[in-house]
Amino acid sequence: MSKIARKLLVGVATTGVCFSVLAGMAFAEEDKPTAEVSAAALSQYVFRGFALSKDSIVVQPSMTVAYKDFSFNLWGNMDTDLWNSDNGQNPSSWTETDMTMSYGWAMGPVNLSTGYTYYAVDNSANNTQEVYLSATLDTLLKPTLKIYRDIDHLAGWYISLGVSHSVPITGEINLDLGAQVGYLAADDASSYADPHDNSKAFSNFHDGLLSAAVKIPVNKYIAVTPQMYYSFPLSSDAKDLLKAANGDTIGRNDASFLYGGVAVSMAF
Repeated sequence: MSKIARKLLVGVATTGVCFSVLAGMAFAEEDKPTAEVSAAALSQYVFRGFALSKDSIVVQPSMTVAYKDFSFNLWGNMDTDLWNSDNGQNPSSWTETDMTMSYGWAMGPVNLSTGYTYYAVDNSANNTQEVYLSATLDTLLKPTLKIYRDIDHLAGWYISLGVSHSVPITGEINLDLGAQVGYLAADDASSYADPHDNSKAFSNFHDGLLSAAVKIPVNKYIAVTPQMYYSFPLSSDAKDLLKAANGDTIGRNDASFLYGGVAVSMAF
């Protein structure tokens, strides 16, 4: 784990302890901060169609602390058998630490949020920053529009539109289904190049994602969530872009991925 990752994890842990102490001492019941910690073990790490792991289990811990309409999240990725084109498989490695700060509010039936994310990629000069705006309509399928703007290394726009629906199974257990499509528009070719003309920036429908999860409560605070995902390209240009990028990253020119695993979470 890099020094940056260690410092961020220590910082968020300290923040969580402070919030817990303050919650018991200084806040009214309705104003108490909340926190959730979780860890997911997945068969692959895929982000917006790009494969970031190969033939290994990834462990992704996360911690979120919230107070009123503000929240802070720290998320990480550890590859248990990291692969690279130079050395093949390697011992487990911490590869990424992301920090997100957000603010949410409601306007009638629309729930809005805005935020900032810093992506710290270990052993890489590709650290980048993103701001976003999200809007969810509180109606059937809860359609959600998210607009992301990279303001650093990978300058450009990523826009996603998603829907979700919960199907009751029994008691407090539901099958949570989701689907989303993404559009990627790079500012220039140095961020994402058109696969057929490297001098032009990529701009097209990019990736789709289908998801299914079942959150199983263990007790008041702890839940276990099996989950599955299917990621696939939405256009021929996106397919060519993903094949080339994934060929460099994982040594396979794949553009579609079926992966999944299980997460354990604790909220308090």
